Amino acid sequence: MDNLWAPWRLPYIKLIKKKVKGCVFCRILKERRDRENFIVLRTRHSYLVLNIFPYNNGHLLVVPKRHVSDLGKLSKAERDDLLDLLERTQKLLDRALKPDGYNVGINLGRAAGAGFPGHLHIHVVPRWAGDVNFMPVLTNTKIISQSLKTLHRRLSDANQRRNRKA
Repeated sequence: MDNLWAPWRLPYIKLIKKKVKGCVFCRILKERRDRENFIVLRTRHSYLVLNIFPYNNGHLLVVPKRHVSDLGKLSKAERDDLLDLLERTQKLLDRALKPDGYNVGINLGRAAGAGFPGHLHIHVVPRWAGDVNFMPVLTNTKIISQSLKTLHRRLSDANQRRNRKA
């Protein structure tokens, strides 16, 4: 049997075992430790963060700052900001990673697959032709091709270049 080494995931595996009280999205927002929490950028009403349990390389979450469980509970300004950040996220990923396409989705409620059903968030998953191989089917293993720290740095750099141009 071959070994697939991913030592950078150990801190997240340990995190799962801990019983964390409260909302993870609210907690990392308040901590203001963006690099450590993989927050890429903040807007007035939303923020962009790496998914620490990604489905694919570059998997990001667009999150409203206010703790709400449904789009209908956001104000118009919050909803506009959230969707503007979603559009900005796609452009950022286009510059930084150049994917061939995207999966974009919202899971509303635990039955729909929401891991954190109390705090709305939008998944943005970049996709490339041929990015899914035999590993998930045969070994129940997904290979993520880039570390979270490297990806965070790359997206932050792309965002700073965009801000200098604007």
